Amino acid sequence: MTDRLKLLVTRRLPDQVERHLSESWDTTLSTDDRPLDRDALVRAMTAYDAWMPTITDRIDADLIATPGRRVRILANYGAGVDHIDLAAARAAGLVVTNTPDVLTEATAEIAILLMLMTARRAGEGERELRSGAWTGWRPSHLIGQGLSGKTLGLVGFGRIAQATAVKARGLGIRVRYASRSAAAPEVERMLDATRAESLEALATECDVLSLHVPGGEETRHMVDAALLARMKPNAIVVNTARGPVIDEDALVEALDEGRIGGVGLDVYEHEPTVHPGLLAHPRAVLLPHLGSATIEARTAMGMRAAANLAAFARGEEPADRVA
Repeated sequence: MTDRLKLLVTRRLPDQVERHLSESWDTTLSTDDRPLDRDALVRAMTAYDAWMPTITDRIDADLIATPGRRVRILANYGAGVDHIDLAAARAAGLVVTNTPDVLTEATAEIAILLMLMTARRAGEGERELRSGAWTGWRPSHLIGQGLSGKTLGLVGFGRIAQATAVKARGLGIRVRYASRSAAAPEVERMLDATRAESLEALATECDVLSLHVPGGEETRHMVDAALLARMKPNAIVVNTARGPVIDEDALVEALDEGRIGGVGLDVYEHEPTVHPGLLAHPRAVLLPHLGSATIEARTAMGMRAAANLAAFARGEEPADRVA
């Protein structure tokens, strides 16, 4: 394969990234910034050497098995790759890369934002003010809860969770975590973080439960009715990971019955469709998947994906290969 890959970019990217890709390869950029339909994806499989897909592109085994497939690399724009059938890609000799590390701080910031907005009822307050319903200050109005001295339970303890822990410690929040294996002792000391004996134990003791696990069947509905039933009645659930990690029906039921204090979500089980019970609930703070949405992170993601493409074009092993 030559260094002039015929490249498809499936969504609009920051200008700097699009310029770089256009200068480096025979690049087709997205014009309307909408997900490609199935027929377009099938056609693209035979028309391009490389794709730069995003989470909105469902790349399953049937698509990978398209007769006459020309695509040899999927340089995914994003760290998560649960929208790609990695097993099918490996079996077909299709290289898949991702963009780890570069969205860590941006996503951790969103996690903290959701915690604060939910605890302080900021979403309710802004909606009231914008609607013209605010009548002025009064002592009993929209009383929330402070987070200083409270316990944050991190589910998963990878890069983003640890960056969230750093920021939480700056707010005077205690940090506990649940993960398959314990972090290195020096990491626990640096973050003043301790490991819970189980996810169930963490849910019982924390004031905020923040999710930082990958998507996929293994974590689907990790937060279900049984886990929610263990939580404190004023506890907050925050999700910046993947939507299907939470059973949204169970979450709405817990909210409606007052068994948890609130939720702060950036991702959704059936994204971009949002559960109507969440849309209607005043204690739900809802963001449109903004976790990595800083110009710094989104540009770095694109340049990292481009570096993986460049390595592939040179016949080298891409640094961030996952399949």
